[in-house]
Amino acid sequence: MNLTNKTVLVTGSTQGIGLAIAQAFAKQGANIVLNGRHTASPEVVDSIRAEKVTCWDLSADVTDPDSVQAMIDRIYEKIDHLDIVVNNAGIVNDKLLNRMTAADFSRVINTNLTGTFNVIKACLRPMYKARSGAFINMASVIGLTGNIGQANYAASKAGIIGLTKSVAKEAAMRGIRCNAIAPGMIDTAMTAQLSEKVKGEILEQIPLKRLGSTNEVAQAAIFLAENDYVTGQTITVDGGLTMQ
Repeated sequence: MNLTNKTVLVTGSTQGIGLAIAQAFAKQGANIVLNGRHTASPEVVDSIRAEKVTCWDLSADVTDPDSVQAMIDRIYEKIDHLDIVVNNAGIVNDKLLNRMTAADFSRVINTNLTGTFNVIKACLRPMYKARSGAFINMASVIGLTGNIGQANYAASKAGIIGLTKSVAKEAAMRGIRCNAIAPGMIDTAMTAQLSEKVKGEILEQIPLKRLGSTNEVAQAAIFLAENDYVTGQTITVDGGLTMQ
């Protein structure tokens, strides 16, 4: 798929990995729909428009199907095609399982997994009609391995991997692809808060002995958007952390 003048929606794209993905697609000539619970800062919008592409900033709560549908309707009011959807919106709420409440569990599931479902569901009908489109869902290596204190997060990301495969099988007959990316330890504001001791312990487990960059995750998204013969796959971007 040539990305020039394609329209790309990236949820959770006002910072971090989501913003890096939006910027990477803009560099390839794609028009961008930014999304977050709140509107993006002018600096974020300007960083996209600096690539001489169109950028819309549409706030929506991915946990609310009506809010998501309203966002998708607004996109189709502006243009007649939505080509690529990157489901990146997500949260963490880490606690040991014996301290985790049902609300703690549900909040993460509702944002990460159900939010991804809500966006895909809202986009499928017009994509079916166009007989084209691609979804890229943000999973995590934690969804492959599990982790202490992250039962809710691991369950949500493992669910995204299963959802990705199911959507890929259902939508293939209409020419629509669906893949996932499972990042490992990426250099973001979140990992920057870790102590040097914790970082050192993590790096010892990574064969490449470094954290990944948000741009390296973004380049995986570009690959999945461009390659029309890849679907139903989960690509790990983790420095070899989970190699089999």
